[in-house]
Amino acid sequence: MRNYFVYAWTMLDPFYYRITRLTYIPHYNEQFKNIFRVRLTSYKGAPFTLSDETKINKHDTLVKIHLHNIRLLNEMNSFQTDIQKARYVYKIVQQSLPGLANYIQSHSKKEQIKGIVGITTLNKGCDRLGFESFDITNSFYKWWKMIPFFSINLLSTPNASFSSVKKKKPKYIFMSKDSLLHSYKEKFAKLSL
Repeated sequence: MRNYFVYAWTMLDPFYYRITRLTYIPHYNEQFKNIFRVRLTSYKGAPFTLSDETKINKHDTLVKIHLHNIRLLNEMNSFQTDIQKARYVYKIVQQSLPGLANYIQSHSKKEQIKGIVGITTLNKGCDRLGFESFDITNSFYKWWKMIPFFSINLLSTPNASFSSVKKKKPKYIFMSKDSLLHSYKEKFAKLSL
């Protein structure tokens, strides 16, 4: 049954990509494709102040990051444990951040962009990558975001129980533009040589 869902999702993903107006981050070499798909967004949530004093307010321009989830599911198909999967996701996000830094640095609206935002249930360890996580304060929006994450978690961990998946609450993750460029811009230059 899982294989049918994954196949259907693989077929529908290009339509989702067009409808949501996402953009692929250009890859810096032929061996690696960036895991992020992104779009500019006007932030609608509660205000936050990040650790570098960047203030994220309503209507600020952010780059919203989406993991290419169906690609991850297919690539992690042979992994046996959650630890293997978590390490893989961590590694591929770490490898993708330099490309994201370059994308923002080269963007025509780079001056307006204040940072990046994502919503994920995979927020453990994200601080080591430079992200800061915050609770989603709007309860309706939080439960609305639970629907796709619930499906992803069940498909990525077929033996997971309903209660264990339900415990994984989505959170905002933020990184300021300055923090991203400071941490990853030079790494992009080295990787693209």
